[in-house]
Amino acid sequence: MAYRFPTRGVCARSVSFDLKDGHVYNVQFEGGCNGNTKGVGVLIDGMDAREAIRRLSGIRCGFKATSCPDQLAQALQQAINE
Repeated sequence: MAYRFPTRGVCARSVSFDLKDGHVYNVQFEGGCNGNTKGVGVLIDGMDAREAIRRLSGIRCGFKATSCPDQLAQALQQAINE
């Protein structure tokens, strides 16, 4: 199933991804640091969503309380909870 979530507190405006059988695919950020957000998407492609959440949760971007990877983890958690 395809999901799209708005992000908060980061440069990216939103993150979208597909969840199939508990695994994450096709992660795409709208905005943000292009190379970094593409890299995160490629690294977790096919990964179990709960493992991705475990790895990405709590990552901060400089002085910000969150980051694009952390926002992805939050979005994944919301999608799993739906």
